Amino acid sequence: MSRLEGPRRPGLFARVAYRIAKRDYGKLPEPLEVTAHHPGILRGYGAFEWETGRASSVSDRLKDLAGTKAAAMVGCEFCIDIGSALASKAGVTAEQLADLPRYRESDHFDETEKLVLDYAVGMTSTPADVSDELFEALRSRFSERQLVELTSAIAIENYRARFNWAFGIGSQGFAAGGACALPERPAEVGAARA
Repeated sequence: MSRLEGPRRPGLFARVAYRIAKRDYGKLPEPLEVTAHHPGILRGYGAFEWETGRASSVSDRLKDLAGTKAAAMVGCEFCIDIGSALASKAGVTAEQLADLPRYRESDHFDETEKLVLDYAVGMTSTPADVSDELFEALRSRFSERQLVELTSAIAIENYRARFNWAFGIGSQGFAAGGACALPERPAEVGAARA
């Protein structure tokens, strides 16, 4: 249960967003309900999500793989849950989800996937740590448009995961019955939350 429940009387935009989310995910995601407390932020965030979701110069598979890694690093239960379900739907294998914590040593990832995961790790680390060498390696495989899309996908996952973590939003069972990544957040950091 989230630290905040959704508003008792959501506005028109929120009700429309609720309907779309229920259609797309089969249930109403708690983060959407929490965000509905601020209609302006809901509209702005919704526009960013809409455009990020429509972007298609990088495969959903790569973006979902990177996003799930970011969610696991932050330790957001909701994001790991829904991210694992979406990643699986996009073609990420159960073995890849299981090997996310040790992706560099795993045979389940190709070099492009490992590079994308390096980028997700660098962007999600605190402080962020994206070296010139890493960026140049990415630049050799992705166009400028693709780099903006990939960076945006990882950045928005960091926003989601940190927002949900702060509100205590947990898993909603999106990956139930399927493969699911594991949290990578250090236990001592998570303990500080309690």
